[in-house]
Amino acid sequence: MLSPAVDVALIGAVVVITLAVVAVLGFRMSRSHRDLGSDADRATYATLHTVALASEHLRSGLTPAGASRASRHLRGLLRCQALLITDASGILAWDGTQGPPANILQLAQEVLASGRTQIFRRPRLAAIGLEDDRMAEAVIAPITVNGRVVGTVGAFASSVSAGLVRATNEVGGWIATQVELAELDSSRTQLMEAEVRALRAQISPHFIYNSLNAIASFINTDPERARELVVEFADFTRYSFRRHGDFTTVAEELKAIDRYLLLERARFGDRLKVSLRIGPEVLSTVIPFLSLQPLVENAVRHGLDSSTGTGNITITAHDAGAYAEVTVEDDGVGMDPERLRAVLAGHVDGVHVGLRNVDSRLRQVYGDKHGLIIDTAPGAGTLITLRIPKSQPDHQA
Repeated sequence: MLSPAVDVALIGAVVVITLAVVAVLGFRMSRSHRDLGSDADRATYATLHTVALASEHLRSGLTPAGASRASRHLRGLLRCQALLITDASGILAWDGTQGPPANILQLAQEVLASGRTQIFRRPRLAAIGLEDDRMAEAVIAPITVNGRVVGTVGAFASSVSAGLVRATNEVGGWIATQVELAELDSSRTQLMEAEVRALRAQISPHFIYNSLNAIASFINTDPERARELVVEFADFTRYSFRRHGDFTTVAEELKAIDRYLLLERARFGDRLKVSLRIGPEVLSTVIPFLSLQPLVENAVRHGLDSSTGTGNITITAHDAGAYAEVTVEDDGVGMDPERLRAVLAGHVDGVHVGLRNVDSRLRQVYGDKHGLIIDTAPGAGTLITLRIPKSQPDHQA
């Protein structure tokens, strides 16, 4: 048995070691805490993170599903007992400890009508069936987009402070910004669809008229050839006027171009010379629908329509690292670079509307750095280059 003195010494040693371990752990924890920044830094990060999570659910605008998911994050941001989101006609989301009162929409309708933030206190809330002390007061702010009140956001708490009023107003403004971005995306999509319709309209009068004339010229002299051309014409127009999808593949676009050129050869005969150099590794690359055919049509029209000699067109497609690079070159009359710039900018209407529409769509989809690259001069032909990202997870053919 150890003596009392030794027992005391051992106990003291254990205490010292324990204190030392606690001190080290405390130092490390405090240092880790400091690495996260100040209290203000951490609060800023938490707020931005919450806003980022909520924004994912409002990308399509004010929808019931998106508002419901976003309300969970926004309620935590405002630190209120319940959060309400409405559009102009009804409740989109309610996030709280209990379901919404049956007449809660009456409060939102007052804010929709006035366009101003309003505070509602216990007597008014009790009148619509809300008698929970934890939600004795509410602040409801309008969601205003381009001067239109499109909805409301409301925070319910035991008491409404000036800080909660300001925060709810800010959340209403932030939701309005998300709705505006969603409308912008929708407008951008509608613009792309309109440009595709414009390209189809461009194909219709010029190409269809000439193709039918070429087919008609073979009916008596070579009926079999006429039948083949009718099939190719049907396949080409079916592709050009299809109603599904904004994207296709390089392979599908080249297949349509092959049909188009077959019909044009029936018209121009040996005057039209086409050379193809296609890398198989880029055939599956996704591209905007009708983004190559108008370039080939431009080459035919300006390489042969305005001349009596032979027109040479070269189409290439190859791997260029992260991009698929496609070129369409002709040795035709060329264009004045200044006029071309005005056409692409939309300042001049004319026969190059197809080039402008393709250039505009490429920039909308991939950014301003991905428009058409055009090298041309009067009498020097035209070389048009497209560079399409090979990786496009958001686009499906």
